[in-house]
Amino acid sequence: MSASGPHFWAAPFEIDREFGGLGFPATLPPAALLPVAKGRPGENTTIAIVATDAALTKAQTKELAVMAQDGLARALYPAHTTLDGDTVFAVATGRRPLADAVNELTELGAVAANVLARAVARGVFEAKTLPGGPPSWRDCHGK
Repeated sequence: MSASGPHFWAAPFEIDREFGGLGFPATLPPAALLPVAKGRPGENTTIAIVATDAALTKAQTKELAVMAQDGLARALYPAHTTLDGDTVFAVATGRRPLADAVNELTELGAVAANVLARAVARGVFEAKTLPGGPPSWRDCHGK
């Protein structure tokens, strides 16, 4: 939840304890809802890419990226601030035609957002501290 706690905002989307299986805390600490701005502009950027085998037009692929970007807000708090350049790209291989473009694209976007939230949390969970860098989640929470 917060920089000092072990819980992940993406907890509702976790599968098979992939980032510790802690879930949400029983009670959300009030401090977890306080946005904490850190660093200078550009120092908090998260860049991601989502890929699908669906046959999407350029416009549909852009829409997939827009929907997938919700995954950043499910995993990071605050997200999309004036201090970052959070960006999500999307690619489509075109192997699988969509039978119902509107509904299937909506479903793809929702799933992409969930998967992206999981990927961000998993990255934090698995990260190791770099020499001279800030401590990792594992250093702070011992998992």
